[in-house]
Amino acid sequence: MSVVWPRVTLILCYTGNTKDNTMANLTISVDDDLLRRARVRAARLGTSVNAVLRQFMESWAGGKNQRAQAVASLLKRSSKARSARAGRAWTRDELHER
Repeated sequence: MSVVWPRVTLILCYTGNTKDNTMANLTISVDDDLLRRARVRAARLGTSVNAVLRQFMESWAGGKNQRAQAVASLLKRSSKARSARAGRAWTRDELHER
């Protein structure tokens, strides 16, 4: 059985007034019953189908939130590291020595 992907059409209609918060509207075609079930589940979770799809796309595309979380995680781990330079500065050759 093959997967049937919904038809997706990008609508060139943008919302938001700031440079960093511009969002495009996206139109997808899905079965009426599927949309009804998705709306019911989203309502039970206190969210919307739009928010669920936005979160999925952000995660799937490796968006800003994922990068920010990775940087925050790295900085947190770095602050807890027991290693230290102890004032030592390495030369470029030392850093690239094999």
